[in-house]
Amino acid sequence: MAYQIMKKKNVWFSISITLVVAAFVAFFGWGLNLGIDFTGGSLLEVKFNQTAPGIDQVEQALKDLDLKGLTLQPTDQSGLVLRFQNTEESKHQAIIAKLRELAPGQTPAVQANPVKVEGAGQAQVQVQTETVAAGGLEELRYESVGPSIGQELKRNAIYSIILIVIGIIIYVAWAFRKVSRPVASWKYGLAGVIALFHDVIIVTGIFAVLGKLYGIEVNTPFVAALLTVFGYSIADTIVVFDRIRENLPKSHEGFEETINTSINQTLRRSINTSLTVMLTLLAVVLFGGASIKYFALALLVGIFFGTYSSIFLASPLLVLFERWKK
Repeated sequence: MAYQIMKKKNVWFSISITLVVAAFVAFFGWGLNLGIDFTGGSLLEVKFNQTAPGIDQVEQALKDLDLKGLTLQPTDQSGLVLRFQNTEESKHQAIIAKLRELAPGQTPAVQANPVKVEGAGQAQVQVQTETVAAGGLEELRYESVGPSIGQELKRNAIYSIILIVIGIIIYVAWAFRKVSRPVASWKYGLAGVIALFHDVIIVTGIFAVLGKLYGIEVNTPFVAALLTVFGYSIADTIVVFDRIRENLPKSHEGFEETINTSINQTLRRSINTSLTVMLTLLAVVLFGGASIKYFALALLVGIFFGTYSSIFLASPLLVLFERWKK
């Protein structure tokens, strides 16, 4: 049974345009919640062995440390993520000492005085950390990035995306160089790149919404996920385009009907391959750690829309280009 996908191409175009416009509105309205990889600063994630103290209680305990841009985010009943602009190791150790004092059931051997980091040497901070070392606090991760490195990472991320796009256009145009009728080979590359931007813009828009509603940050793993989506999406699109290239010389149907036949021939393979990958990524999102789950979520969303665009967007665009040519 052949699905008449091309006859409903206006429906697919409408869905894609709606999603892209919504993503643009979210991105320009709220923007991405950039993490410390791009803005610079420190991230500390801790876990209390019992229920974590309240946010107000933690803020009061850390008040004397003069932490710039401090934000606190509970991860569950016993977990807490702290973000702040300071990157000194002495601040890190002082925060750990203060949090250990707040650990439920914790009775430090020595009550630590407020830490004055400006006048405190490394040895003094280390002593205070050791006096409260016993108790119910576990440090899960600590990351620190300077502002200049953050700007460099942001710049490199933009450059890498631009180079990937240029490379994809050149590659697809070369791969389909012998296909000149009824549309030029470079238009296959153009259709593929439009589908890529469709996927990446939607993923970016979704993370803008997640950043606004749930405080999810975007760091370098998110850029790696976008580049992976680039590769996966164009690979899926090439599979369909290659079948179109094979069918065109021997087909007795029109261009639109040939594309519809080619999509049907590759439809099951595309869906089964993507579904296998998405189920694996879903397991990582549900059961993976905080450091990898949002990377997997970006991949999950990107691969879903990458599969959609290769079937319902990239191929119908070829028909649109052919009609514009006429």
